[in-house]
Amino acid sequence: MPANKPTLFLTTRWTLVGKAVASGDTEARRALDDLFRIYWKPLYRYVRRTGKSAEDAEDLVQGFFGLLVEGDGLRLAGQERGRFRAFLLAAVKNFMASEWRREHRQKRGGFATHLSLDWQDAETGLKLEAEDTRSPDRLFDREWAMALLEKVLDDLEREEPEFTRWKPYLSMSRERLPGAEIAGQFGMSEGAFRVAVHRVRKRYRKRVKEEIAGTLTEPSMVDEEMRALFSALTENFP
Repeated sequence: MPANKPTLFLTTRWTLVGKAVASGDTEARRALDDLFRIYWKPLYRYVRRTGKSAEDAEDLVQGFFGLLVEGDGLRLAGQERGRFRAFLLAAVKNFMASEWRREHRQKRGGFATHLSLDWQDAETGLKLEAEDTRSPDRLFDREWAMALLEKVLDDLEREEPEFTRWKPYLSMSRERLPGAEIAGQFGMSEGAFRVAVHRVRKRYRKRVKEEIAGTLTEPSMVDEEMRALFSALTENFP
């Protein structure tokens, strides 16, 4: 690796980003900012599902992120640092329970950090949920999995314009894949079409694993985390 390579490091694993943030590394703070901007929405919805108003949830997420980028927030989650997903949830729980917010909030929007995020979009669907069947922790995992998959799909569509044509077939079983007529629209035989779909799925799965790996401390945890997230996606909620 060239000596002048910026500190966005030998790896994207978030704990290394966190250590560099604590030491004031500018590139590390930017990397943590990028991670948070991808995964803030599940966190915001978790806070809302605990009973906080939209305004208080926005303030709390703003304040939590401000603490996080200063490095102090990295101590909030104890041993939950193996997974960025688990770290964020444990840390925000501790943040909500602490006296920090009450001591530092002077007025609405009084936090030093202000994130330009689509807060209203994060509200989508929340008002339709039944109050007595909510499980914020379980739903946080599902929201996290959805955000991760959405990020991977957006990346692939941006990098490979043709990927948009293949996206509808990613989740179809082999038996449900369309036949010769659709294959002809791609200028392929049915057999070639099925092979192409297999390759797209393989590339998509590889990118999902890479994205998950970037939120973990140990590569050996990737398969376990994939099982956990896909289980969260398929779990039936009352």
